Amino acid sequence: MPSGSAGSEGDQPGRSAPANAEAEAGLLAGCLLDPGDEIISACIEAGFEPESFFTPAHSILFYGILEAYKKGLAVDEVVVAEHLASTPLENVRWLREKHRRLAPETPLLEMMGGARVIAEITDRDLAPTLHARQWMEIVREKWLLRRLIQTASRITEGAYSGQEKVEVFIDQVEQQILKINETRYVQGAVHFEQAVDAATHLISQILQGRNDSGVLTGFSDVDNLTFGLHPGQMIVLAARPSMGKTSFGMNIVENAALPTRGEAAPILVFSLEMPADQLAMRMLCGRARVNMSRVRNRFVGKEEQKELARVAHELKKAPLWIDDSSNLNILELRAKARRAHKKHNLKLIVIDYLQLIAGTDSRVPREQQISEISRGIKGMAKELNLPVLVLSQLNRASEKENRAPRISDLRESGSIEQDADVVFLLASRMKSDDNPSIPQASQERELIVAKQRNGPTGSAPLTFLTDFTRFENYTPARE
Repeated sequence: MPSGSAGSEGDQPGRSAPANAEAEAGLLAGCLLDPGDEIISACIEAGFEPESFFTPAHSILFYGILEAYKKGLAVDEVVVAEHLASTPLENVRWLREKHRRLAPETPLLEMMGGARVIAEITDRDLAPTLHARQWMEIVREKWLLRRLIQTASRITEGAYSGQEKVEVFIDQVEQQILKINETRYVQGAVHFEQAVDAATHLISQILQGRNDSGVLTGFSDVDNLTFGLHPGQMIVLAARPSMGKTSFGMNIVENAALPTRGEAAPILVFSLEMPADQLAMRMLCGRARVNMSRVRNRFVGKEEQKELARVAHELKKAPLWIDDSSNLNILELRAKARRAHKKHNLKLIVIDYLQLIAGTDSRVPREQQISEISRGIKGMAKELNLPVLVLSQLNRASEKENRAPRISDLRESGSIEQDADVVFLLASRMKSDDNPSIPQASQERELIVAKQRNGPTGSAPLTFLTDFTRFENYTPARE
């Protein structure tokens, strides 16, 4: 196999796959001639594989370079040639699958055209170690383009075959594209000085009551327990109906998207229960402190109208997006979230609420559907590296037994409890003289932190303003 022969991967009739043989040869020369092995180390750090090289001889040669490096041998043309001469085709699976017609005992050096090919690569007038970084970027770019072509071909074949359900197939496609996109970014080791600077900044933020590593809820007692909602976390907020879980979730959204200090956090809300305009009306009236029943009865004064207009202008500028699509399944929800995150660089996703997400297969028991949904939400949090706050319902056990809710009260709780990193339970703080049938301007609520993987459990008091369906930091009721 001569050094100039190209592989067939990515080829299409009448078209040549993206490749640059000169850049490949230059990079390989740099690997072989660099006495400090810095170039080969950079290639490994960037995720290069033998198949990153399009020319078959170059692909085999890089395999030999990698093997010599892994064994601690000198990475030069003599050692690498000797290793390839003693390695038969049958020992290398990825090559064996491509060259089934060749005898299994064929030496790799013979397959690539002999030692003369290595000599031709190293005997170049250019300074390979000087230009290696530029060539590495060219080779990597062509490799990514070929992977895109191969993925697109598989997608086309899959679409024609129609063997998978459309929703499952689209989710797989997006994951494949995302995987290619992730290989574009390489994070190497940083000097400890940078890590210390980052830690010092984080300590400073914490001492100031802020924490840049998590989205703060805006409720001081809650943030003292959790230090915010952190990337990769699935946070469950559960309560019985009419306890205010939607209000509390949207108050967190409001506090993060319109903070009193610091940067606003871009947020995506999936409102499966309430239309977007109704949700916006609730936020608008709550923030303006105007009773919604007064709006519906057209009994709003001029000052209240001015405040509503001011808050509306404020909310319009907030980095907040709402999707009120009904009957979403978890695959559709994740697809929408990926696209929104790519476009807006989200810092938080809120889902209201989990039990309204449809399963991908309605024939399986609902408990299995909830397990799939719960795993999907946790997977989305990790994939997008942002916190996902998902609202959920509690069963009636705590009401029947007249007690505070427990994590086991989560409806269809098994997988939710397992997948969640943090579980919030919203409950009333009943006093002996309270009568729930009598309306009160404010009520005491309690947010129970029933689970927190990386922090303490406990509870935080809250004040619920019933006139505005709004939560605020706890203020003891006046006697």
